[in-house]
Amino acid sequence: MITVEPHPAPVPHGPLAPTTRVRSARTEDAAALAALSRPFVRSGALRERPVPLYAAHAADFLVTEAPGGDLEGCVGLRVHPAGPGECREPAGVLYNFCVAGPSQGRGVGAGLLRAALAAARARSLGGLYTATTGTGALFLRHGFTPCDARLAPRSWAHYLDPRRGARVLARTL
Repeated sequence: MITVEPHPAPVPHGPLAPTTRVRSARTEDAAALAALSRPFVRSGALRERPVPLYAAHAADFLVTEAPGGDLEGCVGLRVHPAGPGECREPAGVLYNFCVAGPSQGRGVGAGLLRAALAAARARSLGGLYTATTGTGALFLRHGFTPCDARLAPRSWAHYLDPRRGARVLARTL
């Protein structure tokens, strides 16, 4: 579960264009989520997930939708309760964060990240974690800092593949 910024582009710090809306994904968005992720899978930035897996986990995702209904970006937010022996509150993990090429640099990713932060706060999570094979610049601008994977939820960190060279980033909420 890796998040990336595959093509660093100037990202405006303002809000999304008024014609783009963020909403929760639905099961019927599964094929569009897979299609949106495909270029990132081909680049090696994301792991491939089959359409049925997107359908099964659609409730994890926030998406940005253009006026015509096309998805411009997505991010998954999975809640991880504190595991046995972990002295912390539940935490969230952001994964499969991607923005379609033509929508990059227009604030779509920043809008998704703000929505994910709001969703995490609404769920009273203590913090958020993510892993990125990219620069992580968007996350760093939104208060994430590099951290040791051992500080992340074990149920997630266990699946990180060290061969991918991903950096783990965290943010306290």
